[in-house]
Amino acid sequence: MASLKDLRVRINSVRQTQKITSAMKLVAASKLRRAQEAAEAARPFSERMERMVGSLAQIMGEREDAPAMLRGTGRDETHLFVVATADRGLCGGFNSSITRATRARLKELGEQGKTTKIICVGRKGREQLRREFGAMIVDHTDGIGRSGGPSFEEADEIGRGLARRFEDGEFDTCTVVYNRFRTVMSQVVTFQQLIPFSPPEQAAAEEVEDTGGAIYEFEPDEEMILSDLLPRNLSIQIFRSLLENAASEQGARMTAMDSATRNAGEMIDKLTLHYNRTRQAQITKELIEIISGAEAL
Repeated sequence: MASLKDLRVRINSVRQTQKITSAMKLVAASKLRRAQEAAEAARPFSERMERMVGSLAQIMGEREDAPAMLRGTGRDETHLFVVATADRGLCGGFNSSITRATRARLKELGEQGKTTKIICVGRKGREQLRREFGAMIVDHTDGIGRSGGPSFEEADEIGRGLARRFEDGEFDTCTVVYNRFRTVMSQVVTFQQLIPFSPPEQAAAEEVEDTGGAIYEFEPDEEMILSDLLPRNLSIQIFRSLLENAASEQGARMTAMDSATRNAGEMIDKLTLHYNRTRQAQITKELIEIISGAEAL
């Protein structure tokens, strides 16, 4: 049985841990507000960009002069996954949910005989995937958003790197994996295909509804517009995924630290009760010894 000193040391230790988790919860709540506002502000622009590029893609159809990033390579053999996670832990299942879904997709493609490659954005994703899929990791980027949130320059650098790899024929399909922010306690693992461009079905339907079936003439021609818009859309969608990830990370960390703080409080109550009972038992034992000694005399 633990001594009273051991129990006091343990109670003080849990109290210090509770102070740390409570402070981390407050910090995460403060960062969450800014991250959530940034993610929600980026959604309308990125969704409209997708719809505009999707409208142009419908006009180009299967034309041979369509940009390569739109029509693809004509093959479906090599898949590249951009796995976006956090650099730090202590955020519940935020990182593990992304890597778990990525593992399942990689195994599924492996069973089909496909070649898979991984680019890790965030230290935690690389640490969790390199044990089983280390040979597939071709590049990694850490420290995104360290200076106050993800920036478009960081996303644009990743996008230009993907465009160069595609031009060099390193992959046929590129997909970004991230957590889409829904609520503080709910994030959705999302697979978004970036190359070749694949507009969401909902966005395509909304675009048809907005245009009312009208036919537009573009100046300059569609090919020239798409050659500029497709790389820009690539960077914008990556930027959006990084913003969604940042908001999801802070929401998951705030929830995890709130749960840890409450658990620490419950543990302190149990240890305090155990301490008081042990102390009372020792006092009772000492009294019995004193009374027994007095009666013996």
